[in-house]
Amino acid sequence: MSNIFEDLFIFEMANSHQGSVEHGLDIVHAMGKIARKYNIKAAVKLQYRNLDNFIHPDYVNRQDIKHVPRFMSTRLNYDQFSQIVDAIREEGMVTMVTPFDEDSVDWCMDQGIDIIKVASCSALDFPLLLKIAETHKPVILSTGGKTVADIDKIYNFMTHKSCEFAFMHCVAEYPAPMERLQLDFIDKLNRRYPHITIGYSGHEDPEDNTIPMLAVAKGAKILERHVGLPTEAITLNAYSMNPAQADKWVEASLNAKNICTLKKSDEKYISQEEIDSLHSLMRGVYLKHDVKAGEEIKREDVFFAMPCFDKQMTSGEFYDGVIASKDYKANDELHEKKKITDISLVRSVIHDAKGMLYEAGIALGNDFEVELSHHYGMQHFRQFGAIIINIINREYCKKLIIVLPGQYHPVHAHKEKEETFQLLYGDLKVTISGKDRFMEPGDIQTVLRGEKHSFTSKHGAIFEEVSTTHIKNDSYYEDEKISGLDPIERKTIMRRW
Repeated sequence: MSNIFEDLFIFEMANSHQGSVEHGLDIVHAMGKIARKYNIKAAVKLQYRNLDNFIHPDYVNRQDIKHVPRFMSTRLNYDQFSQIVDAIREEGMVTMVTPFDEDSVDWCMDQGIDIIKVASCSALDFPLLLKIAETHKPVILSTGGKTVADIDKIYNFMTHKSCEFAFMHCVAEYPAPMERLQLDFIDKLNRRYPHITIGYSGHEDPEDNTIPMLAVAKGAKILERHVGLPTEAITLNAYSMNPAQADKWVEASLNAKNICTLKKSDEKYISQEEIDSLHSLMRGVYLKHDVKAGEEIKREDVFFAMPCFDKQMTSGEFYDGVIASKDYKANDELHEKKKITDISLVRSVIHDAKGMLYEAGIALGNDFEVELSHHYGMQHFRQFGAIIINIINREYCKKLIIVLPGQYHPVHAHKEKEETFQLLYGDLKVTISGKDRFMEPGDIQTVLRGEKHSFTSKHGAIFEEVSTTHIKNDSYYEDEKISGLDPIERKTIMRRW
């Protein structure tokens, strides 16, 4: 892996450089001066959209659809963008582009762009992510408006595709209120994904340089701001920096690198305003042709375009095999939702389990077996069960047990096996022969042969189980509904996840 992300400053062109090549070149030259002054690794970021198919044909010339008039008025062609890309290289800076559709990814490849950036509104646009992953370019993904579960999903997708990538903490409000910046979330991202570079993309008051300093203190290795160049005819928006402000932003950030220490963080808040802001930029699913109720809808039957309306399926939600619940006409919005199946439930809990392992800093390697114990069915797994990772089973046995928040593993005993638990992460209540013990990380508890025991966790737990040899059918449950089941009915086994 390269270190292209480390200590990177990103200058994003404000308002698509007004759709002017000349103005864009002026911004590039201004940022190049700042990069040389401070001898920093800097990138100038552009935005690409193939407007011929990015916007639904019925809305191309509409003035009442958010963003469409701006996109159309600042439109540049491939050759015009190439002039700006060449100027960025001549200034000795990194080239970076945010593509919002698949055609734009092809432009990036043709121009040899160094880094591809994924905007927050596209972070769950899996058709677009797949196209980007196939480029094998370094990728930076913004996480504005995304829950921890969303980010886990993105992490797993990019990891499975063997991508070199980084995450940016971002609050997608323009400008972003100070009370919603939540810079502690940078700490959480660093803990949860210790091998991934984490950065911060800011939209706060351009005059406030305490924010980038705090972001650096929280562990941000990449910093990004919108930049522009005011003229007699151009006024910058409330979240974009002029060259003088950008200069001070870089200086403050470099000072922070010399004086900061890292702190811990907690959960993330996403405002409705942020969700609405991002949704206005998402691509919706539309029908290419008429479809009757009950017919199966495949990828070739749909296209993705903005705008995306309320309750419409987004491009990231689409999957092959959607069943139409009503008749649709060509160019209609698709209003279907994915059904919850055992497969989707399994995928959901596996993503949660992986996220807990990431945050706990526990590496599994490649040689293990995953067992989902769903005593009352997969639909009730988050209430009853556990995720058991079988690592070694010889004369001695080692397992890792993951208990999801609020999950309870029912009362049972073993006749042949003796086991000892050590809590590695989270909180755990173990009940043995009717007596409760509340464990903290590092605590050890032995369960003797024949002792009835159960366990549960309030916030989630990972504990190690070391025991004598594990023997199939050696778990005897107190509940006759469980004991009457064949083990294959209450277990799902996976070799890879």
